[in-house]
Amino acid sequence: MIPLEDYKLSLEIRIDWSDLDMYEHVNNVSYMRYLQSGRVNFWEASGIHAKFRETNQGAMLVSTKCDFKKSLYYPGKALIKTRLDFIGTKSFGIEHRILDEQGETCAEGKDVVVYFDFNKKETIPVPEEIRKIISRF
Repeated sequence: MIPLEDYKLSLEIRIDWSDLDMYEHVNNVSYMRYLQSGRVNFWEASGIHAKFRETNQGAMLVSTKCDFKKSLYYPGKALIKTRLDFIGTKSFGIEHRILDEQGETCAEGKDVVVYFDFNKKETIPVPEEIRKIISRF
C-alpha cells in the first residue's frame, strides 16, 4: 500500500444522513460521490478547472473503480486523500483513499481521465503546463 504521505491532496467531508443505506452505513453510491469530490479537488488544485474555463479543454473521466475495505457511519467524517498515479500522452490516472475519523482506510479508488477538447470533441495531449503542475501531486 502506498504511504499516506504520498497523497498530496486532502478533502474532509461530513457524512450526511442521506449518505446512508438501509443497513445504516454509508451507501456504495456515496463512496463514488466522495471519489468525485476528491477528483474535483484535484481539478481545482491543479488548475485544470480554471484552464477549462479559458480554453474549453480539460479532463474527462473515462474509468473509475472503488474497492470497499471498511464501512463508514453517520455521524462522522470521511477524509479523501488524492494523488497522481500516472501521466500518459493523452491521459492520466488518479488514486484516492477514503479514511474514517480514526485514519483507517475504508475504500481505495482509481480514476483514469483523458484530456479532451470539448470544441473538437476529441482527445488531445495533456498540455505541458498541466503536466508539470499535476506531477507535483
